[in-house]
Amino acid sequence: MDGQLFIGLMSGTSMDGVDAVLARDGETFEVLAHQHLPFATPLRHELFALNKPQGVDELHRAALAGNGVARCYADVVAQLLEASKLQAGDICALGAHGQTVRHRPGAFDGTGYTLQLLNPALLAEQTGIDVVADLRSRDVAAGGQGAPLVPAFHRAVFGRADRDVVVLNIGGISNVSILNADGSGAGFDCGPGNCLMDLWVQEHLRQAYDANGAWAASGAPIPALLQRLLAEPYFALPPPRSTGRDLFNCAWLARYLSGDEQPEDVQATLLELTARTVVDSLPVAPTELLVCGGGALNKTLMARLQALLPGCAVLPTDARGLPAMEVEGAAFAWLAMRFTRRLAGNLPAATGAAGPRLLGALYPA
Repeated sequence: MDGQLFIGLMSGTSMDGVDAVLARDGETFEVLAHQHLPFATPLRHELFALNKPQGVDELHRAALAGNGVARCYADVVAQLLEASKLQAGDICALGAHGQTVRHRPGAFDGTGYTLQLLNPALLAEQTGIDVVADLRSRDVAAGGQGAPLVPAFHRAVFGRADRDVVVLNIGGISNVSILNADGSGAGFDCGPGNCLMDLWVQEHLRQAYDANGAWAASGAPIPALLQRLLAEPYFALPPPRSTGRDLFNCAWLARYLSGDEQPEDVQATLLELTARTVVDSLPVAPTELLVCGGGALNKTLMARLQALLPGCAVLPTDARGLPAMEVEGAAFAWLAMRFTRRLAGNLPAATGAAGPRLLGALYPA
């Protein structure tokens, strides 16, 4: 098999589990296989709890949760290797994101921090593969947001010399990569992606997510509520900007609710909020919008994006050769490749860092 093999491990702000992607870096960067493993319910609940600063004995609990994330990562790597008929020795490195529980770049002391729970030493021990982890901190240290990191990867796989491309990732948070044909570009977090919709459907229907946006489609957006939500100061910030559950959470939403709303109408409003904050953040209307992440599977959301961008083809990244649910995992495999070759992994125009930086720390097998 020509080219080096890398694995990318990503667990995003939806906190639903781990995506593992096997990729080969040869003449092109090619995805070969994908596995998903849900977090065990107790670990998922603990990760949600650690996302809030009011917890008790947080250092102890965070350390154990980091062990739990590492074990889950190791399990999905084992599944991916077995399905691909490969051994640990066949893999050059793992790019392991960890689970974000706090994201406060630039805050407090002018530098701030971003915190992803993971025990990368344990992951290296259990998999027998070199682990590249802590992939955001160097960008934050260089004055950046540490996010989004995917625009550099998006440029590598989706960028075109003959036209501008916009890639939209809708995970828990939505972010865009603006990839201009002349090599310039930008990237930033738009605002909530699936996170508020997931929280609301979990509270009212006890479902993990609103499949295809069917529940949202059964309601109607509440104009007054939507305007209150859109007044959030974050949406008026200029790029570079990034956000997370530190801001967009149950407490944030509760501040804007009267309690008299029909739940399905709130869900419809939250879907409209996601679509509107994406479209309103774009400097120009694109001719093509490539969508990845779990939001690409929400037919109601995709249809709403298309309605708000009538002159644009709104397509899942599957149409350009990379399935929507594999893009972020592939990005972290790509970042592991960049680290092993001592190449920068960030796009300063997206994160606001002082310049290109080598991202990550190595935990050898």
